[in-house]
Amino acid sequence: MRANIKSLLVTSIALASFAGLTGTASAADPYGNWVRPSTGTQVSFYACGGKLCAKIVAVKDEARKKTVGTVIIKGMIKAGDNKWEGDLLDVESGKTYSGVATLEGPSALNLKGCVAGLFCRGETWAKVK
Repeated sequence: MRANIKSLLVTSIALASFAGLTGTASAADPYGNWVRPSTGTQVSFYACGGKLCAKIVAVKDEARKKTVGTVIIKGMIKAGDNKWEGDLLDVESGKTYSGVATLEGPSALNLKGCVAGLFCRGETWAKVK
């Protein structure tokens, strides 16, 4: 009887651990390198102090080479499931806008910048493999 209880306990712990690992592994997050389809610019999204940050790591167009290393997001705050809000730098204009990053799936991240919360422009980026 004791052996059965011990075996059941070990099996339960193993199943609980496995369930926790699979939940973590399948959970999508915005971290990693993403490419902006319109320009071919690659941006690395990473955690910074519990927030979301991003910087340019590669460019397709040599004229944009000077932007490599530029931080475009300095600390978006999680605003809901798969959604972060904060400031977003537009390197083309040098202006900072209110931004929203929405993870649409494991390989799709929509990044949108808004002026006065009314005029918004965005694009869905693809995860770099």
